[in-house]
Amino acid sequence: MRADLHIHTTYSDGTKSPEEIVSLAKSVGLAAIAITDHDTLEGVEPAIEAGRRQNLEVIPGIELSAECKSGEIHILGYLIDLKQQEFLDKLSLFRQSRIDRMKKMIKKLRELGLEVQFNRVLEISGYGSLGRPHLAAALLETGAIKSTQEAFDRYIGEGKEAYVPRYKLNPDGAIKLIRDAGGVPVLAHPGMIESTPTPEELIVSGLAGLEAYHPAHSRELSAYYVRLARAKGLIITGGSDYHGPGHPGRYGLGSFTVPRGVLSDLKKACFLKKGT
Repeated sequence: MRADLHIHTTYSDGTKSPEEIVSLAKSVGLAAIAITDHDTLEGVEPAIEAGRRQNLEVIPGIELSAECKSGEIHILGYLIDLKQQEFLDKLSLFRQSRIDRMKKMIKKLRELGLEVQFNRVLEISGYGSLGRPHLAAALLETGAIKSTQEAFDRYIGEGKEAYVPRYKLNPDGAIKLIRDAGGVPVLAHPGMIESTPTPEELIVSGLAGLEAYHPAHSRELSAYYVRLARAKGLIITGGSDYHGPGHPGRYGLGSFTVPRGVLSDLKKACFLKKGT
């Protein structure tokens, strides 16, 4: 029995709803999944409810972005307490920063002669965590571009004329935020990190796991991270990083998985005392 522990929905930059994700997961024979949208938990409860109806285990998750000297890294948080107020307050800050950023990018696009409506971008996002893929989709609807990738290549990719950076935590802050909410912090796709921080450095901050299995990792690189995780006593996780159709270079749901027993490891490591 397998589990895919890295999945995005329409509540961030995925193209399928939580309910559609659950149905797809069942159809490909998965026993469990984690919803790990960017900077939001809004897709978790709909997925859990759909999972109950279809007998699929869904665990709460999130993918937090963190800024470091070498660029951006992502920290996955599993089994977050969905009611922890400090965590929810921080997510509200993230949401507002994404709204402010989106309005700035739309203003830049208008200065370039491209008319995009903020409300339409919001609709495309499903009123979830606003991101550049939603803006690209809105831009495609106007006919100004022929593909969403063109939007990134010409206008909203990093360094392009309409690009605006967004607010991010530092890695230590992201790990602490997850731990304080009772969750288990795991370094996402470590093979995509150019230099620092290393997993060893993040362990000092409370990192509990490594995502060894990911589409960006070769078989050899995955094996390396499995060895590293075992040597450091970290939980070994993995997932497809599924975003849905329309994302070039992405792999299908369930294409990268781990044994369902990994969920037991995550639950054992959960920092929140639930009184059971």
